Amino acid sequence: MSDAAVSGSDSAAASGLSIYVDGSCQDNQNVTAETPAAWAFVVVEGDGGLGRGDGGILTEESGLVVTDEQAADFLGAEVGSNNTAELSALAHALRWLLINEGDSPAIIHGDSEYALRIAQRIYRAKANRALAKRVQELWDEVSSLRSLTGNHVRAHKGHRWNERADHLAFRCMQGEQPLPIEFWKPGKR
Repeated sequence: MSDAAVSGSDSAAASGLSIYVDGSCQDNQNVTAETPAAWAFVVVEGDGGLGRGDGGILTEESGLVVTDEQAADFLGAEVGSNNTAELSALAHALRWLLINEGDSPAIIHGDSEYALRIAQRIYRAKANRALAKRVQELWDEVSSLRSLTGNHVRAHKGHRWNERADHLAFRCMQGEQPLPIEFWKPGKR
């Protein structure tokens, strides 16, 4: 499958919503249900998609990956890992799009090609299948209401809004508050 399957158009980003998603996990080796992992997303309006930080943030959210099947906010993650954090970020961003109704186009930018391709049913999940299925259902639901595109961005390459999502997820995973946008600089975890 070509990269075009997960690429978006810059003109659509400028006229619609850009949502940057990221996940973070402690160590990401020998992960269990107790391994700390967190997700984050940043919703930007007026973004050019080039990584310069164009546009303004409408909202940003972060939270821990939930692995407890009894928890109200359980989405299907079996362990805390980078993959479950990335998929959880997508799920929460898609839920935000459903709650905040509208029909403007949306581009979801992420540095995990794996998660973007799972969401769009290009790849099949080998683990955390319930989480992957939930993300796919949310993607389908949002896609039925508005134009939705996935776009892969390279991690840790100075892309302002992707770096902001990384900061939010990393800080949440560490149990720390994120820096306010006024005091944060790209690359600062």
